Amino acid sequence: MIAKIKTIALLAVATMSTLPMMGQDLLARQAPVDRKMKAVDSVALQRLIDFENLENPAADLYEDWDNFHAHSRVTELPDSFRISLKNFCMPTDSRVLTSNYGARWGRQHKGLDIKVYIGDTIRAAFSGKVRVVQYEGRGYGKYVVIRHDNGLETYYAHMSKQLVVEDQEVRAGDPIGLGGNTGRSTGSHLHFETRLCGVALNPALMFDFRNQDVVDDSYLFRKSSYQRESVLATRLRGVGGVNIGSSNFEEDVELAQAAPAASYKQESRFHKVKRGETLFSIARKRGTTVNSIVKLNHLKKNTKLRPGQILKFN
Repeated sequence: MIAKIKTIALLAVATMSTLPMMGQDLLARQAPVDRKMKAVDSVALQRLIDFENLENPAADLYEDWDNFHAHSRVTELPDSFRISLKNFCMPTDSRVLTSNYGARWGRQHKGLDIKVYIGDTIRAAFSGKVRVVQYEGRGYGKYVVIRHDNGLETYYAHMSKQLVVEDQEVRAGDPIGLGGNTGRSTGSHLHFETRLCGVALNPALMFDFRNQDVVDDSYLFRKSSYQRESVLATRLRGVGGVNIGSSNFEEDVELAQAAPAASYKQESRFHKVKRGETLFSIARKRGTTVNSIVKLNHLKKNTKLRPGQILKFN
């Protein structure tokens, strides 16, 4: 009996002594597997990042996210930029244009006006994120601004009702508002803008409302030829436009090619002075310089600011 107990004890000790070796063997076998999985994870993560960057070029175009100002701070336009027009939805099923992009009544009209009736559904042109939902009595009325993954921002103005909220994710075709006649408007219609880096581009370069379609899978914006292309797009797809193959088409192309180059002049933006603010604090807040504000507003650096005073800052 005592011999059996000694035998069992010896076997137990031997077994216990082999456990660390087995554990080490297991860890040794697992280490290469862990390294391989880490490598796979790194490759998968990099592919995901590359895909995100490809699908969301807007991330590199804009410096900030602002829910308060319709026009985000104008950033430098790239010399060229390809805007994907895939997975789109026409903002309205109306085919009737009432006003073109461009010079109108002595000022620039920065979008297209499309005839809609009060209560008509207005939809997001592309997937993206709602940046602004506001009311502007002397301008856009009830309007919505959406920033899209393709780099564009689209504006929808004069609506009777907004159906989305700021920072909401939307998909192409989602209802975002109802047609209306709010703000500076002489009749119910949708004012539709397309902007890149804060600069208004002619929507007719990308959208063909009469045919309820986009012009291609993508639009290549180029500073050098944008103005001429914009003039031609208006002649082809704007109010009173002509069709390819018509007797006026060659003349329209010739006129478009003679159009002057675009200047891309920035729009003026304004700041309302609050109590305690200084030129330095305003410049820092608005991403500009004291010298720039002083020059734009014909001030001196030691000028005492008044609460409520309006200053240009771009």
